[in-house]
Amino acid sequence: MNQLSEKENKMGTMPVNKLLISMAVPMMISMLVQALYNIIDSMFVAKVSEEALAAVSLAFPMQNLMIAVGTGTGVGINALLSKSLGEKNKERANETARQGIFIVLIWTLVFIMIGLFLIPTFMSAQIKDLTKEEADMILPLGIAYLKICTIGSLGFFMQVTFERLLQSTGRTVLSMITQGLGAIINIILDPILIFGLLGAPKMGVKGAALATVLGQTIAGITAIIMNIKKNPDIHISFKNFRVHLEVIGKILYIGIPSIIMASIGSIMTFCMNKILAGYSKTAVSVFGVYFKLQSFVFMPVFGLNNGMVPIVSYNFGARNRRRLVKTIQLSVLYACGIMLIGLIIMQTMPQQLLAIFDASDKMIEIGVPALRTISLSFVFAGFCIISSSVFQALGNGIFSMGVSIARQLLVLVPVAYLFSKIGELAHVWWAFPIAEIASVSVCVTFLMIMNKKVISTLE
Repeated sequence: MNQLSEKENKMGTMPVNKLLISMAVPMMISMLVQALYNIIDSMFVAKVSEEALAAVSLAFPMQNLMIAVGTGTGVGINALLSKSLGEKNKERANETARQGIFIVLIWTLVFIMIGLFLIPTFMSAQIKDLTKEEADMILPLGIAYLKICTIGSLGFFMQVTFERLLQSTGRTVLSMITQGLGAIINIILDPILIFGLLGAPKMGVKGAALATVLGQTIAGITAIIMNIKKNPDIHISFKNFRVHLEVIGKILYIGIPSIIMASIGSIMTFCMNKILAGYSKTAVSVFGVYFKLQSFVFMPVFGLNNGMVPIVSYNFGARNRRRLVKTIQLSVLYACGIMLIGLIIMQTMPQQLLAIFDASDKMIEIGVPALRTISLSFVFAGFCIISSSVFQALGNGIFSMGVSIARQLLVLVPVAYLFSKIGELAHVWWAFPIAEIASVSVCVTFLMIMNKKVISTLE
C-alpha cells in the first residue's frame, strides 16, 4: 500500500473522534510546552525588574504581528495542501509547499527591515502617557529586546512553515517534537542568558530575546530535516524553481484573512497598552501577565485547531459531509471544555497566578479583578476560535477576518476606551467578555451561511 493510500485511510476512514484526538493531542502538548515557555520567560524577566516586564509586554504587539504573519501564511499552506491531498493531487501539494516557503522568505526580509529601522518609533508610540522617568527606563529595554526578535526572525518563520507542512500531511507527532524542542531550548537558555549563569554574559532582556531566537532557529532546522527525512507525502525541491502566482494567490487568499485577523490582535494589544499606560506601568504589566497566563488556556485550543484544520480540509476536498460535520462538532465541544477549565482556574486562583511573576501589592490589587473579569470571556472564545478555523479550512478566510474585526476593533477597543473615560480601571476589563459575546452572534450567523452554501452541498 502506498503512502497516499495510508494517508487516505487515516484522514478519510479512521473514526472521527479517534482521528481528531490523534491529530490534535500532539499539537496540544506542544502548545502547552510553548505556553509554559511563555510563562517561564516572563517569570525570569519579572525577576529583572517590573520595568523589564513592562518592556516585554509593550513588545508583544510586534511579536504578535510576526506570529500572525507566520501562522496565517501557514494556515493557507495547510488548507491548500491538505485539500490537494484529499483530491489526490500530489503535484499541486508539492507546488504548494514550494511556493509557501518562498512566501515566508519574503516575510522574513520584511521583518528584518522593521527590526533595523522601525522599532524605536513603534515602542515610543506606546509609552507617551507614562511618566518621563518610567518611559526612560522602559524604552531602551523594549527596543533592545524587540530588535533581536525581529532581526533574528528567520528561525521563527522556518519553524512555523515546516511544522505546518508536517501537520498538513497528518504528522502531528513530528510537529509536536519540533515545537516542543524549541520551547524547551528557550526555557533552558532563558536563565543562563538573562542572569549570566554557567559563564555566559549577564544580558537581561537581551538574553530573553536571544534565547527565543536560538530556540526557534534550532526548532526550524529540525523541522526542515524531518520534512526531508520523514515526510514522503510531499517532495520539496527548488530545482528549476519559478514563482507560481496562481498557487501563491490561493495560499494568500486563505492565509491573508488569517494574518489580518491575528494582526488585529496586535492592533488591539497596541491600543490597550496605550489605554492602560494612562493609568500606570503596573496596569501595562498586568495586561502583559494576563496574556502569558491565558496562553496556557488558549494554546491547547490552538493545538486542537491545528489538528482539526487538515481533517476538515481533507474531507472537504473528498466531499465527505458526515466526517466534516462530526469533526467540527467534536472540536467545539473539546474547545469549550478546555476554556471552562481555564475559567475555573482564573476565578479561583488569581492571586496565586500573579504571585508567579513576583507581583507587588499594587500589581495584585489591579490583577485579581482583571483576571476574574477577562476570563468570563473564555468559553465564548473557545467557540469563536473553532468557528474561525472552520471558515479557513473551508476556504473562506473572509468570514474569519470578519469575526476578528467585529470582536477586537469594532467592540473591544472602543468599549475599553469608553470605560477608561467614564469609569475606573476595573471597568476597562469588562470590554473583553462584552466583545466575545458579540463575536458569538457573528460566528453563528456565518456558520449558518457556510452550512447552507457549502457544507450542505457535500455528499
